[in-house]
Amino acid sequence: MSSQTLVGSLGGVALGPEDTGYDAARSGVQRAYLHRPSVVARVGGVADVQLTVRRAAQHGLAVAVQATGHGLNVPTEGGVLIDTSRMAEVRVDPASRTAWAAAGTRWEQVIDAAGEHGLAPLSGSSPDVGVVGYTLSGGLGLLSRGFGYAADHVRRVDLVTADGEIRSVTPGEDLFWALRGGGGNFGVVTGLEFGLFPVDRLYGGGLYFDTRHVPAVLRAYREWTATVPDAMSSSIGLIPMPDAPGVPAPLRGRHLAHVRIAYLGTLQDGERLVAPLRALGPRLVDTLGEMPFTATGTIHNEPKQPRNFYCANAMLSEFDASIPDAVLDLVGPGSGVFAVVQFNHLGAALAGQPEVENAVGHRGASHVLRVVTLPQGPDRDTAHEVAHGVTRAAAAWTLGRSPNFVQGDQKAYEQTRECYEPAAFDRLAALKAVHDPGNMFRCNVNIPPVGDSEHKLRRGTGCG
Repeated sequence: MSSQTLVGSLGGVALGPEDTGYDAARSGVQRAYLHRPSVVARVGGVADVQLTVRRAAQHGLAVAVQATGHGLNVPTEGGVLIDTSRMAEVRVDPASRTAWAAAGTRWEQVIDAAGEHGLAPLSGSSPDVGVVGYTLSGGLGLLSRGFGYAADHVRRVDLVTADGEIRSVTPGEDLFWALRGGGGNFGVVTGLEFGLFPVDRLYGGGLYFDTRHVPAVLRAYREWTATVPDAMSSSIGLIPMPDAPGVPAPLRGRHLAHVRIAYLGTLQDGERLVAPLRALGPRLVDTLGEMPFTATGTIHNEPKQPRNFYCANAMLSEFDASIPDAVLDLVGPGSGVFAVVQFNHLGAALAGQPEVENAVGHRGASHVLRVVTLPQGPDRDTAHEVAHGVTRAAAAWTLGRSPNFVQGDQKAYEQTRECYEPAAFDRLAALKAVHDPGNMFRCNVNIPPVGDSEHKLRRGTGCG
């Protein structure tokens, strides 16, 4: 299908490789892997999505979806890319403590709109991330130990299915169970309704420790997470900072341990709880204090600019005492290997099933280990191996993977299975056969429909 097939009937813009703006339209924040579709459909509304899906079905083409491109899993080679970034709208109902967000909405829009009513969403570490992709794959947020996964609090999903029809999917339907955790496997989500929480302010921020303190801080963080209440959500990042002008002077050229805090309690209790961490040594920067929820993007302070990165992860049954040294030996200060390593503390509300169950798996995990590397040209495979080498160091305690942090692999059938409990994966595959039997929506952490051959998916030929 060429871009001309959609021109004249599409309310948005259709672009082919020969058109000005094609490269910009296919590019998101994740730049290590780029979509190369036959057509980019920059949709302006639900009718555009329906038309694009129907035309793709007529031509037997795969359909990929992108809002911000933070979590690009499998890039298209041919097929159609639906760019939803123009569909950015938020509606907040303070009475019911809910929000509805259109397909291209970023979390910062929801945070600001909800904040006007003293409410907060279960957004993640970066307010620049898109609402839909994050939520469909689970959504591990800043307040998740207190309230659970973002997917747990979805009330309604507006969805264009493989037949081009628009559906409003609500509790009581098998598809509602599948969408919340099953990623983009079942259609193009055009909007989500989800719960908000009465959080106006919290205790949060970060502690930045210099290179020589990294081993002690990581070991102490592991022990500290076993002592904190459910209202305390946190993570630790081990980050080699470049010696570059854009990096704050105190952090420039250092291998940091960055402890991130989001606590639903008083300033006094927050200070008491983090005192053992502060006692570990001097901080290069200490930003902990009371803050409005609308400022929580400063806790992790993640860059917004597009960049190359590759992400692997492991959901851990326990943060064993041997893991810090194993990780530090591989990619710690002095290793000469570049990798950003992060441990998120799980448990508490994340461990229980929500009132309306969903497909989010591995709720018994105590922590998730994430590794980010920077693929560059011919060294791409090396970056992959580094990332997976770190997660293999925790293999004895690995329950599975989080689909939110799986990227870049086309030969990923086994890895996809590891994102779900076995019974949940089988149920998802059966529902996929009902709602997308041709696997049109396969440019993702793909759950093939029952009956699809596993060997084909392992060859990586599924997205094109």
